Amino acid sequence: MSLKENMEALKEELSSEEKFFESAVRTERFVKRYQKPLIAVIAASLLAVGGAIGYQAYTTAKIESSNAAFNVLLSNPKDAAAEQTLKNDNPELYDVWKLSRGIAQNDVTILEGLKNAEAFGVSDIASYEAAAIKGDLQALEQYTKKQGALYKDLALLELAVAAIEKGDVAAAHQKIALIGEDSPLYQVAQALAHYGVK
Repeated sequence: MSLKENMEALKEELSSEEKFFESAVRTERFVKRYQKPLIAVIAASLLAVGGAIGYQAYTTAKIESSNAAFNVLLSNPKDAAAEQTLKNDNPELYDVWKLSRGIAQNDVTILEGLKNAEAFGVSDIASYEAAAIKGDLQALEQYTKKQGALYKDLALLELAVAAIEKGDVAAAHQKIALIGEDSPLYQVAQALAHYGVK
């Protein structure tokens, strides 16, 4: 290598070192200028991550606690401590458990207490079951007119059977006609119309 080439290589190396130091100085100035906001952002990020981890741990603990209480209630429905734990930790699961207890015991009081439950389907099923257990035809009729009623077709069948028992064949046909072909109870309804209503 000639002296000229060595000088060019040295200039290039010095130029790259100069650029590195220049960017280091810029970074240092930026950090000094925005030191407090950067620290605040880092602290906020650490707090957010810590909060998310804490919330996840809290949620997991509640789920485990409510599952344990639910398992205890399945084996011993009279355990008041487990019932209170389930009610506090997971109100929706508590409503589902109360619904199952009300249906199993044919307890209209429990079922009517669930008519305002927030868990999906609980208030709907409780309304139907309470009316069916009481044999309240008017409540069943109102239930069938409710938008999105889960047991609408079953309630219609019960109303049709009640009409047959009273001898009101026309009313029974009207109720059976309201059950759609896509319903799982359609075949039962057709059999009732054919064999039960003549």
